Amino acid sequence: MSKAYHRVEWLFLERMTQRLGFNARWVTLIMDYITTVMYSVQVRGVASGMITHARGLRQGDPFSPYLFLICAKGLSACLPVPYRRKV
Repeated sequence: MSKAYHRVEWLFLERMTQRLGFNARWVTLIMDYITTVMYSVQVRGVASGMITHARGLRQGDPFSPYLFLICAKGLSACLPVPYRRKV
């Protein structure tokens, strides 16, 4: 779980929000929010270009835990239901 935020695939998150019945406009807003982030790295005090991400959620962002829960809901649905023996 320590690197789970970094491994969230954006396409999976988009499909999960659609599958859970989110409005198309809301899905678009969520995807714009997470996909438009760019980072700049400074080397010796000089910005050396922009870096864009292809997946993952930002740690420390107040919205990220909710997005992660949407992904976790989808993953938990993939787990098999334990067999219960009738007593």
